[in-house]
Amino acid sequence: MVDWLAIWGVAQAAGFVFKPILEDLAKDSAKDYAKDFFKDCLKKVIRLPEKDAQKEAYGKALKEFLQFVQQELEDADYQDVQIKQYLQPLQKFVEQEEVAAALGQAFEENCRELDIPTLIKTWQSLELPFLPDEFNWQRVSKRYLKKVKAIVHESDKLRPIFEVQAQAAMAEGVQELVGVAPEFDLGRYAEGLQEQYGNLKLESVHVDGVYYSSLKLWKLFIPQNLRECQEFLPQVYEIPKEHGRRLRAEGQLDEVEIAETELEGHRKLYVEQPIRSVLDVVGKPMTLGDIHRVAAGVGGREQSVQYAVILGDPGSGKSTLLQYLALVWAKQPLSDLPLYPIPLLIELRTYARDKQAGKCKDVLSFIHSGNITCRLNQQQLHDQLKAGQAIALFDGIDEVFDPALRDEVVTDIHRFTNDYPGLQVLVTSRWLGYKAQRLRDAGFHHFMLQDLDESQIETFIQQWHDQTALEGADKLRKRERLQKAVRESKAIRELAGNPLLLTMMAILNRNQELPRDRPELYHQASRVLLHQWDVEAKLLEDPKLKDLRITVDVKDKQAMLRQVAYHMQASEKGLAGNLISGTDLENILTEYLRSIVEKGEPRMVARIMIDQLRSQGYFIPIVKLIW
Repeated sequence: MVDWLAIWGVAQAAGFVFKPILEDLAKDSAKDYAKDFFKDCLKKVIRLPEKDAQKEAYGKALKEFLQFVQQELEDADYQDVQIKQYLQPLQKFVEQEEVAAALGQAFEENCRELDIPTLIKTWQSLELPFLPDEFNWQRVSKRYLKKVKAIVHESDKLRPIFEVQAQAAMAEGVQELVGVAPEFDLGRYAEGLQEQYGNLKLESVHVDGVYYSSLKLWKLFIPQNLRECQEFLPQVYEIPKEHGRRLRAEGQLDEVEIAETELEGHRKLYVEQPIRSVLDVVGKPMTLGDIHRVAAGVGGREQSVQYAVILGDPGSGKSTLLQYLALVWAKQPLSDLPLYPIPLLIELRTYARDKQAGKCKDVLSFIHSGNITCRLNQQQLHDQLKAGQAIALFDGIDEVFDPALRDEVVTDIHRFTNDYPGLQVLVTSRWLGYKAQRLRDAGFHHFMLQDLDESQIETFIQQWHDQTALEGADKLRKRERLQKAVRESKAIRELAGNPLLLTMMAILNRNQELPRDRPELYHQASRVLLHQWDVEAKLLEDPKLKDLRITVDVKDKQAMLRQVAYHMQASEKGLAGNLISGTDLENILTEYLRSIVEKGEPRMVARIMIDQLRSQGYFIPIVKLIW
């Protein structure tokens, strides 16, 4: 009689808690476990291995799988008595046909990862005991695949059938050419998202020694409302006519001029569009309970728009929305991450810069090797994308300033949707300068973010004061003071509709009563924003200017932007159009800089400052406050 336990290496495995599962399998000669285990991968080979060779292979593989599960439980600080409670559940688990087939996948030569969602869903549908939050199915998969390749390589009967040696040699050759490839580690990717986007972008904002960089975005995020604007961008037609014609002539606007008699009809149709929560459009992120219900085959995600462009003003919350969607995924327990589509958050200004420098040729290669916090292996990501297991979040078309490069980026987004038609894709942009036609033709729906309404402002104020370390009567007094300011001052209420400006007010409210000195409020709020505009650091990045000693303090910044605000207010429609030409802006800054730049070219400094203002997105909010 064949001693299968010895052949499988079970007898030599000290401390192996799940040994009884394999003992039962060795005794049950009637069950053809190999039929389920190899049911898919053996379809791709010409000559089937002998039954004994199959049994040897699946027994060794299952032993390794169970050991890696045990190792994950031990790494979670479970003691032997706790691990033994998983003995019967695991036996029931591995007896499932779909689990056997998933484990057998590892014998396919091109398998890069097990079907982890199937494993998780099966575990949960059987209502087996919860695994620890830090249980890492990906780590189990990676270790298991490596062991399976070794099992095949060491078998004279399996090696020529599965041709692992040739596949390994090919992989090694490719690896030598491309260098060390990134792993497909969801846990590390989730950690990278939290590190990069978890806190509000208020690194340099401080008032009276209080810093705000540790505030968590997901605890302050307020889902905004939006209206569909598929055929009409209302703000475009509030631009003074002569400016609009010039922008169209320069290719900055693709909206056609509409006769005054027709314009009111278009505005009316836009206003009649239903106001919807942004999460009703893009889809509400799954909670842990949602994931478990889907795994059990009960319910699913609410229907959302597959392709959407979210437009808005500077500071209106476009980037924050995408970051929030990514963070909801990243905050899930590690063991549940594979169940939820991977959020691929791509800052388009960085993508365009890498593309222009030749560091990437498309979206997939950027995620694999681009200038991002945590990369993902493009081969495995390609498989996920083909299966529709991702959501692409493209942030900031408007932040690609070169028109030709911006067109390339839009083409890449369109091509991405063609290559992976099952994905949901969200794109953001400021409305000014955005040309909608190409993505409209590609099936994208366009939506305009609306200002925060009264209830949303109230919710933000409540959450802000819950998160900013204020306690007791002081917390209550300052919260009520801000509520009163918004309620009683029309000007403050209008500014509070912009999430960025509302945040500035909340910061200032800590130390002053806003409605009593409104001009000083605007002055102080602009100072808070201008603290983030670190001109000197940006100038030092330019090799032509790094040796110059140029100091641009807050008063200088305010003085320059006050002149910009005056120029805009003096135009035909004032700040209603939020518009100034690039030439006029450059001339205003250059003229002021002549008085403070001792050496070098003031115009070059002005251009660097303008690029920085554009990328940070604070220009219009600051000008509104200063004016």
